[in-house]
Amino acid sequence: MTGSYAERAAARVPGATVWTRTVARDGGAASPVLPDGCMDLIWNEGRLFVAGPDTRAHPTGPGEGRRYAGIRFAPGTAPGYLGVPAHELRDTRAELAHLWRGAEARRLTERLDAAADPAAELEALAARLAAAAGPPDPLLTHVARALGAGRGVTEVAEETGLGARTLHRRSLAAFGYGPKTLARVLRLQRALALARADVPFADSAARAGYADQAHLARDVRDLTGTTLGRLLLS
Repeated sequence: MTGSYAERAAARVPGATVWTRTVARDGGAASPVLPDGCMDLIWNEGRLFVAGPDTRAHPTGPGEGRRYAGIRFAPGTAPGYLGVPAHELRDTRAELAHLWRGAEARRLTERLDAAADPAAELEALAARLAAAAGPPDPLLTHVARALGAGRGVTEVAEETGLGARTLHRRSLAAFGYGPKTLARVLRLQRALALARADVPFADSAARAGYADQAHLARDVRDLTGTTLGRLLLS
């Protein structure tokens, strides 16, 4: 991608990440957004929209403006802040004005457009939403953390005491998909983090929880549409 990207931990929203992206005037191909179990609230010069949880890599084309600011919420937290079940936004990019009252969304967009630091303003908005919603459901927070650490879905379901069907239903609302898909997405992210830290592919596969390197390669191809080697170059 031609331009710049930076991110930092959100100081006022637990588990969230604030990020900024600037696209150079000559454009350039942007790397696709990979599934990570998260939802983002994104500002793009006149737009304020929500990126729902992805099940496959999402292509990123040119936006309406060169500057972006976003806040990536921890898995399972955004639906409580935004008031929309995650599965309704799965694999979509939805204008905030379509989810909330249009006048309120326009006012927030105009405020971000006028801000000297849109990322800080967006973080302040997210902090207000989080404070109004209250703490995330600790049970679903546990589910996300346990699956993210590589625990098995059956084991996690037994720990919650909800039963498989109830856990699946609640996971759809919180994460956008069931616990098996969430576990698969988070396993991919573990493998990518290891590979980016120069851990050999076979070791990355084993440590992330894959049967072998071929299993990792198939999952990478299925979820991202490309190879692990090409992902590391993007």
